[in-house]
Amino acid sequence: MPKSKRDRPVTLSKTKKKGREHKEIIVNGIREAVEKYSSVYVFSFENMRNIKFKEFRQQFRHNGRFFLGSNKVMQVALGRSASDEMRPGIFKVSKMLRGDAGLLVTDMPKEEVESLFNAYEDSDFSRTGSTAVETVELKEGPLEQFTHEMEPFLRKQGMPVRLNKGTVELLSDFVVCEEGKPLSPESSRILRLLGIKLATFKLNLVCRWSPSDFELYREGLDLSDFLNIVLFTRVMLVRFGSCFALGCFISKIPNYHRDFPILLHY
Repeated sequence: MPKSKRDRPVTLSKTKKKGREHKEIIVNGIREAVEKYSSVYVFSFENMRNIKFKEFRQQFRHNGRFFLGSNKVMQVALGRSASDEMRPGIFKVSKMLRGDAGLLVTDMPKEEVESLFNAYEDSDFSRTGSTAVETVELKEGPLEQFTHEMEPFLRKQGMPVRLNKGTVELLSDFVVCEEGKPLSPESSRILRLLGIKLATFKLNLVCRWSPSDFELYREGLDLSDFLNIVLFTRVMLVRFGSCFALGCFISKIPNYHRDFPILLHY
């Protein structure tokens, strides 16, 4: 029997793309905030958690606005160079929007902003794929923190366990995760069951702009940034050739006129 053309599967998860209009809303929002408030900060974040970030934002709800999104869109809003910047010197801020970064536009005094960012740090459970910051190992013996109903679930996570008189018993030493290695789905579930929080949600100030000055809090490249740039350049080398890859490498380095001779030693 021929297949009916009317019987077509419908994807319920299909969503519309955020097009040019959405980007223009973000650009206009950033420009309005920069005109309204006196200072602009770039911050980076580690192990972002939406609920915790919303709690942190509440401290600025009366005198500031946060912006998270595409770095390129935020750079366009501020101006990528001195020729198209919206306010004098603010293009330096757009140069610092790299990786996991966001904008804070506020009237709050500099000292108070620095104090809030430096003091904020919150632990949470690590997610699948994140890098373990320490090795967690369980020793052979009874696991009294788990009830007998959990024994089948623990076995599914790869743990060598059995029931011994109604108590979950570990048959041999078991390494949940190793420092420096990515977490598997099973490892992240076991850590959550054990109540071990290895991830730290932290916000770091990168730079500050005001009409009178520009201040850098974190200068130059750290090793992880440099390794990411090297990996990106190798991909460009394979796909497009040596000259294009070298141009990409140099363009990715902040303050490359100063840092490039030093980085050649790597």
